[in-house]
Amino acid sequence: MADYKVITSDFVNLQISTSGHDLSFNERRFPKDITISNLKAKLELITGGSCSTMQIQAYDKDNKFVCSLVDDNALLGSFPLENGMRLYIVDNFAIKNQLEFENVEKYEMAPEMYAKRTDTVKAFLVKNKIGQYNEEYYKNKEKAEEEEKELINTVEIGSRCKVNVSNGPTKLGAVLYKGLIEGLAGQWVGVKYDEPLGKNDGTYKGKEYFKCPPNYGAFVKPQNVVCGDFPEESYDLDEI
Repeated sequence: MADYKVITSDFVNLQISTSGHDLSFNERRFPKDITISNLKAKLELITGGSCSTMQIQAYDKDNKFVCSLVDDNALLGSFPLENGMRLYIVDNFAIKNQLEFENVEKYEMAPEMYAKRTDTVKAFLVKNKIGQYNEEYYKNKEKAEEEEKELINTVEIGSRCKVNVSNGPTKLGAVLYKGLIEGLAGQWVGVKYDEPLGKNDGTYKGKEYFKCPPNYGAFVKPQNVVCGDFPEESYDLDEI
């Protein structure tokens, strides 16, 4: 039997998208000590996919492939996932049917007719008050958004900062941007690191938010940023 590392209980916020219908869902919060098998069960309720056929792929904030979550017995926290990454759900059964019937003329049901049906994924979610059809979902979402706005107001552009991202090393840098990022949910802080430990040059999907050398820039959530007196570390290469 495989020996898996025990991960201390924690959470990670992940975007969810699916194959076949190009569906995307709001960011979800998952415990890191959940198994991939149990994660699939949760994703089945969110996406309408099937536990027995779905595959899960992880992509970073720059839409670059990170890994596949292939071991059902592994813990979510054993994979290199960070807040804001995206889980792409591939449903083999859905793809198989799509390939078999790709030449068949598609029937598009009117929205009002679809809303009246009781055998759809949406009807199931509404009946069981799951996800966005749960009143608590909106309350929690609004609360999280307000808390994030309060945090972003404490961040000052030009200030020194320390960045602590789950499963990552502490990084020092300077705040060069704060606010919204086109294509991403919520508030973000643009940081120029002291060392080339970032993922970009202050640009996201072709739009520039601040300027810095390649691999020195990053966009992080305000809850992962602490502003303060964090002087830049000097590295004297003449000393041993």
